[in-house]
Amino acid sequence: MGLTHVPDLDSLELLIRVASTGSLGQAALAHGISQPAVSARIKGMERLVGFPLVTRSARGSTLTTQGSLLADWARDVLAAAEALEAGIGSLRHDRQGRLRVAASLTVAEQLLPLWLVRLAAAHPETAVSLSALNSADVAAGVLDGSADLGFVEGPHLPGGLDAQTVARDRLVVVVAPGHPWARLRRPLAPETLAATRLVQREPTSGTRTALETALQPWAPLAVPLLELANTSALRSAVAAGAGPAVLSELAVADDVTAGRMVRVPVRDLDLTRSLRAVWPRGQRPTGSARDLLAIAATRS
Repeated sequence: MGLTHVPDLDSLELLIRVASTGSLGQAALAHGISQPAVSARIKGMERLVGFPLVTRSARGSTLTTQGSLLADWARDVLAAAEALEAGIGSLRHDRQGRLRVAASLTVAEQLLPLWLVRLAAAHPETAVSLSALNSADVAAGVLDGSADLGFVEGPHLPGGLDAQTVARDRLVVVVAPGHPWARLRRPLAPETLAATRLVQREPTSGTRTALETALQPWAPLAVPLLELANTSALRSAVAAGAGPAVLSELAVADDVTAGRMVRVPVRDLDLTRSLRAVWPRGQRPTGSARDLLAIAATRS
């Protein structure tokens, strides 16, 4: 829309003050600027609209007929602008008062609960909703605006996102105590892991993607024995003896300590990964999203 003859809102407000006070000097005082500045602004508006707005005389300053019409229209414009400002303020308050977080399952289950407790302690007025998804769906939610901040665990970052590493994690091979791998005397060979049918997450999960990336030198990988949609289901399947799985060290620590699973060392294979916060490129998190990011980045 080309508004080539429309003065800015501040100039329109100044014109209304001239109309109400009948004096450039009084309008200048009310507007917080000098009288010469008012005169210059009026002349600038007259050049912009193409007709005279103010008549000056010894008795003061009055608006021309065209100037009075413009001032009447300006009052409606300024009222609409105030309503717009109030609406924007309401939306900003609402956005600052609620936080929509999307996180991959490892982060959602193992790390975010503590982070959210700390956020609630610092900002009890903030209402938080958390969606636990796979990394691909987290990225999609951040990009389409349905999440204010995301946390992913996959090695690849989709286009359109900026990221910050907030934690490190390690994937580990785990089996049930009765599995033959639980009695190995030497670390497992990576080619053996690549050739074994594993209990796996779905293809778009960050955990599976990270494993496939690490095992790429030994591709093609075996077809999964089972594909399950969440970490809890994988843990239950492994503990029940379904087969080996590769899961976050954070997720299986209690199971290993309790003896429900056995961790199997693997030689010559780096299974460390970064856990990252993500947001739309060029839009650094603000408000409660910024606060949560700071908590995540400085976790003890």
